[in-house]
Amino acid sequence: MSKREDVALMAHLMRRAGFGMPRQELEAYVAQGYEAVVEDLLHPEGQPEIDEELLYRMFPGYEGAAAAPINQADWVYRMINTKRPLEEKIALFWHQLFATSNSKVDNPPELTRQIAMFREYGLSTYRDILFELAQSPAMIFWLDNHGNHKGEINENWGRELLELFSLGVGNYSEDDLRSVARAFTGWTVAPKIPRNPLGRFYWEFEYKPEDHDYGDKTFLGRIGNFEGQILSIL
Repeated sequence: MSKREDVALMAHLMRRAGFGMPRQELEAYVAQGYEAVVEDLLHPEGQPEIDEELLYRMFPGYEGAAAAPINQADWVYRMINTKRPLEEKIALFWHQLFATSNSKVDNPPELTRQIAMFREYGLSTYRDILFELAQSPAMIFWLDNHGNHKGEINENWGRELLELFSLGVGNYSEDDLRSVARAFTGWTVAPKIPRNPLGRFYWEFEYKPEDHDYGDKTFLGRIGNFEGQILSIL
């Protein structure tokens, strides 16, 4: 029988790094050892993934056409049943910070794929996450970068990137903002299948070189023909 204090400590860890767990599982984790459990949490690739066949056996149709409630149920199921609790917890954390919504994106499968990206990159560097986010069709659509063109920039993604996701208000200039917007011209989405009448399917990131502004840009005192690598300056 595990000591009460050890079980309480493990329960605290699993609430913070996951979503809690039953007493029987806590006992098994205590037997494994605190440090070993932390290592397993930080390296989720060593633990089994969710059984996709079991998950979709009640929804045998193409999951890419699923409606929002099905995608929501998918994620809740994963959070409850995962053997990789920190992976799901960190995906939830990044989703709260880099929030998108079906109210505008209107493509539940693409939002689900964005959450999958948070699972894959959630424990990597912040710069890597920002780079993946910049190529996320859901975020591109959410912050209007599909409308960011050479000679006709849209600053929405650039402003959120600097103001909310990285530097914060007062730490960049309007010229810096315009340079970031220009750096991401031509970064857009390409629906491979018409939305109507066929439903919602995955989008793809697409870079259109003919729509990119290749002129020199000044950002935080540096000058260059920046594209997405402008993120490395942050």
